[in-house]
Parts: sequence; C-alpha cells; structure tokens
Amino acid sequence: MKAIFMTDRGKVRQHNEDNGGIFLNPQGVRLAIVADGMGGHRAGDVASEMTIEFMSKSWSQSVDILSPDDAEDWFRDHIVKVNKLLFEHSEKNTECQGMGTTIVAAICTEAFITIANIGDSRCYLFDGSEFRQVTEDHSLVNELVRSGQISREDAEHHPRKNVLLRALGTELYVEIDITTIYMNRGSMLLLCSDGLSNKLNADDMKNIVLREKQLQDKADSLIGQANQNGGEDNITLVLVEFSNESESG
Repeated sequence: MKAIFMTDRGKVRQHNEDNGGIFLNPQGVRLAIVADGMGGHRAGDVASEMTIEFMSKSWSQSVDILSPDDAEDWFRDHIVKVNKLLFEHSEKNTECQGMGTTIVAAICTEAFITIANIGDSRCYLFDGSEFRQVTEDHSLVNELVRSGQISREDAEHHPRKNVLLRALGTELYVEIDITTIYMNRGSMLLLCSDGLSNKLNADDMKNIVLREKQLQDKADSLIGQANQNGGEDNITLVLVEFSNESESG
C-alpha cells in the first residue's frame, strides 16, 4: 500500500483553509483525512487544523482496529468528540463563531476500507476500470438532485452549489455517514476537497490516474489540472494505492 497527501492554495485564495494528512497507528494501519474549513474571519483554517490535530493524535493512540465494526466504532466515537470540541471552541471565541469544516476520512487496511464523511469533500474509488464516487455530498444542490428537482448537469453550475446541509463543528450534534467497502488489489482511493471535484469530473480524474504512472505524478497532475481549470478554491487530496502484491509496500 502506498499513499500521498497534497494540498495547494489554488490560484485565487490568499489562504489555505484545507488540511489533511495520512497517519499511522501503532499497528501500522493508515488513516487518511481531508478537511475543508469554512467560517468567519479566517476561522475555517482553525476548524480544519483542530480537526486534523485531534484525529491524528487520537489515531496515534488507537489499537485493535481489526474489523469493519472496530473502524466504524472508532469513527463514530472520535468524530463526535471532535465535533463537540469545534462547536465549543466557536462558542467561546467570537472570532471563530460559525466556523466549521467538512471531513472525509478513510481507515485503510489490506482487507477493507472504512470511510466517514460530513459535508461535500469526497471519496472516489478506482478499481482499475470503474471510477466512482463512494460518498454522498451533504449539500443543498445534491439534495435537489436526489429529489429530482434539478439534473446532475444543472447541479454543476448551480448558484448555491457551495451551501452545505451538514458540516463538522457547526452544531452540537452531527450526523455522520460511515460505510465499509472491499476492494480488489490494484485499486486506488482518492479523497479530495471540492477544490478538486468542482474543477474535474470523474472522467477527468480517471484519465489522469490512468495516464500517470507514479503516485506523485498522479497527485501533481490532478492539482495542476484543477488550477488550470480556474483554481478558485484550495485543492487538497489523498491518494491511496493498494498494490497487486500480497505484501503491502
């Protein structure tokens, strides 16, 4: 298994409010996270940074994540805790009022991947032929698509595309989507903020992943293309490659 994390400010924004990373627990299991911060007076970067700091520290102390149930329970426990931490911080600090962040995270083992998300940062899976979105956006526009009020094509250019129905830290209680998937060897996982997914569709991403041979080149090309297509937002991604070998690399 190989993994890479990259973040880029983009071509327009003065600050990068995205955060993320790839973290190992004592048993060598990887946790990959992307968080896209938002909120008053530059507090978005506070929300995403606090989230990554809390989750990475907690993961460094986690043990016995042996089954999907273990992984799903770990996400439920720790995302609830970090949500409360962010909410209470924003209540106590006026400059941080209204802050929040998306989160998409994956616990990656050789046997399964457990994915958690809140907001519109996404997880995609490429199995060698199909490139598909695994997570569901918690956004107004996606709800309009789901209810049949607008088409997916209309959603791409909807004026309220950035309105979230769910985010981490904006309310005391939050609903978390958690799912476990099983993948073939040679599959690839992509976690990303909407700075990437708003600028490249699934076919664009698939073409880049197929074209570039090295993981670093795949990540560079994805971010480079998002910037070439406008780069109006911060762009953050994690790529996790599951090798065809029986041993992880």
